[in-house]
Amino acid sequence: MANTNTTQAIEDLAAEIGENIYIDVAKWHLYLREAHLHTSLAEQIYPLLTANSLEEDQVLQILQNIPVKIGGRREIPLADLLPVQCQMNLMDLLEEFQRNL
Repeated sequence: MANTNTTQAIEDLAAEIGENIYIDVAKWHLYLREAHLHTSLAEQIYPLLTANSLEEDQVLQILQNIPVKIGGRREIPLADLLPVQCQMNLMDLLEEFQRNL
């Protein structure tokens, strides 16, 4: 049963991230849901939330370690594609999600 609850919580977190956080490319906003990056990000961040060890540096490191293919030839870290405001919004979203766990 705990596994089902964890899976649901990760899906809920992924949905929140996917709807609210976006990549900015040439002033185009591509939400992480549309880029299929929201679930991977939620799966990596969720353990920080449950361990009550959410730190901005850790989240930024996770973002840095997620490669995003651009044009099929090049990979850029997700951290480099998120505007600063989106990174701040992500931290706010994660803090709120953690409070509601």
